[in-house]
Amino acid sequence: MQGALHGLLVVDLTSHLSGPYCTMLLGDMGAEVIKVERPGAGDDSRRMPPMVDGMGAPYALWNRNKRSIALDPKAPEDAEVLRRLIARADVLVENMRPGALARMGWDWPALHALNPRLILASISGFGQDGPWAAHGGFDLMAQGMAGLMASNGPVEGEPHRLPIAISDISAGMFACIGILGALQARQRTGRGQQVEASLFESALALSIYEAAAVLGTGRRPERLGQAHRGAAPYQIFRTADGYITLGAGQDHFFARLCDLLGQPDLAKDARFATVAARVANHGALVAILNEHLARRDSATWLAALEEAGIPAEKVLHYDEALAHPQAIARGVVTEVPGARQGLRRTLAPAVQLKDTPSAVRRPAPALDEHGAEIRRWVMQDPPPATR
Repeated sequence: MQGALHGLLVVDLTSHLSGPYCTMLLGDMGAEVIKVERPGAGDDSRRMPPMVDGMGAPYALWNRNKRSIALDPKAPEDAEVLRRLIARADVLVENMRPGALARMGWDWPALHALNPRLILASISGFGQDGPWAAHGGFDLMAQGMAGLMASNGPVEGEPHRLPIAISDISAGMFACIGILGALQARQRTGRGQQVEASLFESALALSIYEAAAVLGTGRRPERLGQAHRGAAPYQIFRTADGYITLGAGQDHFFARLCDLLGQPDLAKDARFATVAARVANHGALVAILNEHLARRDSATWLAALEEAGIPAEKVLHYDEALAHPQAIARGVVTEVPGARQGLRRTLAPAVQLKDTPSAVRRPAPALDEHGAEIRRWVMQDPPPATR
């Protein structure tokens, strides 16, 4: 079945992760994505380990459902190919430093004049304007600037980088959301518009508890380690043979937990009788729970917690998560059709539309794999009339 965005043409001028993740989402939903890459080198993530059959596995994952053409915008023939691609496109996505696209001759007025229905999505480190706009923006810097590092890690430890590219991925998601909104607006107006997302603002947008604390009280939120700002107990606990997550922050869950531990009076203790009290006395509460939970293995606790209706799960490694029965039942891992290089299996789209399903329809391309056919297509006749 055709995807929800079938018939839309996306020109992808992005590299690394934030922009390619955005265009991956659009491609998963059925858009035709043409990835424009540097001749001879391509996207730097092509060489990002681990390598599988000569292709970086990360590149292969987030560049599926795309076709590749190598173009040098400084070469007149290639510049004309790019111009014709843009003239046909519904969406143009770029994640260069602010101003780089304009220096190529493609500022917004020029793009809008060429193709009034074009949606331009720009992803950057810190936004297209403001005093930090010219700063280079990698996920590392955005995490540090947005407060994520300062609020993560052990209470007495150093700032902690989240070991996932959270600002890159969230910026790609937010840009995709903006594009979908702009497409809907174009249905009414017939005109495209600019869409913008930044790693810095995307990371800040994820900090809903911390931002609420600052804006509501004016105070800096303290680092809590495993603790939660608004619930307790709500964290990881060690058992006799591993770790489990336990979400018993609500009063009725906590009362059931106390009964399960053989400590019913604990729920009546003034230190722990309410959510606010448990948060305020988190250290004392965790010390008591640790003593009890460490006595039995994870399987025993999880069975008892499930029977009591208390949310809890085992802490899994990635290989265990991908092989979990729920992941298998939901098709989290899917085959890559026609893959000759890179991954043979990949993550399936995380969002599914039942009537117009997202899907992995083609593998990540080799550099310039589709260059010849794309050049023939764009050069054989003028761009189509405005749709």
